[in-house]
Amino acid sequence: MRARERKSSVRIRFTFIQCCIFVLAIASILMSSAADSSSVTIPNLLEGESKDTVLSVLGGIYEHSPWVAETLYESKIASCGAGNATIENVRHLFDAMSAIVDDASQEQKMELVRAHPDLAAKVEKLSTLTKESQEEQSRAGLGTLTEEERTKFLTLNEAYRTKFGFPFILAVRNASKHTVLAAIEGRIGNSAEVEFATALAQVHKIAWMRLLAAIDTPEPTGFLTCHVLDTANGCPAANMSVQLHRLSPPESAGLVAEFVTNDDGRLPGGPALKGKDFQVGVYEWTFFVGDYFARKGTYISGTPFLDEVPIRFGIDDPTEHYHVPLLVSPWSFSTYRGS
Repeated sequence: MRARERKSSVRIRFTFIQCCIFVLAIASILMSSAADSSSVTIPNLLEGESKDTVLSVLGGIYEHSPWVAETLYESKIASCGAGNATIENVRHLFDAMSAIVDDASQEQKMELVRAHPDLAAKVEKLSTLTKESQEEQSRAGLGTLTEEERTKFLTLNEAYRTKFGFPFILAVRNASKHTVLAAIEGRIGNSAEVEFATALAQVHKIAWMRLLAAIDTPEPTGFLTCHVLDTANGCPAANMSVQLHRLSPPESAGLVAEFVTNDDGRLPGGPALKGKDFQVGVYEWTFFVGDYFARKGTYISGTPFLDEVPIRFGIDDPTEHYHVPLLVSPWSFSTYRGS
């Protein structure tokens, strides 16, 4: 009897192990398939992909306007393929697509602008959306409107549409509600010609962000550098401690690296970010200027006017050089986007 029980127990354990192995194998296949389907690179699009495949990736980059991707395929991909030296990265691809739009007829451009959804319609539907959708709209700055702000926006939006004949368009992915309200309030006073150009620029901005999400850039060519200049003493700020944090995307947020500037006021070892670490997102330098000036012997007040100087900035293009320097004294600082 005990022998039978032992055999039965062995069979059960063996069957359980087989089931686990089978489930893990299926999960691995599904994960691999999902990863392959979402990994679209520039070479993939140029190396003999069918028109349907190209349109499935690029057809929605410009709102309800697949003709942009179709024109791109016929003029840049079908005729040149992998030998197309004009499209080597996501910036080149965007330049090619935006040029197609800019060269289109006025009627096509107007249809493209009018194809965009009305932001006011999104605001009015917020109360009927699912919790998940409400959270998505909140990140776009629409979910936190007060009743007064909502009424103001809907009134301005109606006046805008009446005046210009197309919806108010704003790339809201990284915008707050204050950005949305300020933009429509400022733009409603534009002439028809100026506002059409402004709306089209927003259409291009939306397309750029969609393209960044659609195209994988496994080896970004851009990089981030820094240079600190001591304007009080007229010299490079050597031996200043600097930190770099990534604030978004949230899945990779946190401290990126810590540095101490060299004798030239630059970061030792070259760029602060390059290659796979150079991601589109929001970053923040922290410069420990109080410690630096104390070490330098430069007079600072008992409670330093400037102690730690944070500079928050965004990286929007994985192909470009971002140079974000600091010019600083105990009483002032400035920065700019260099290259």
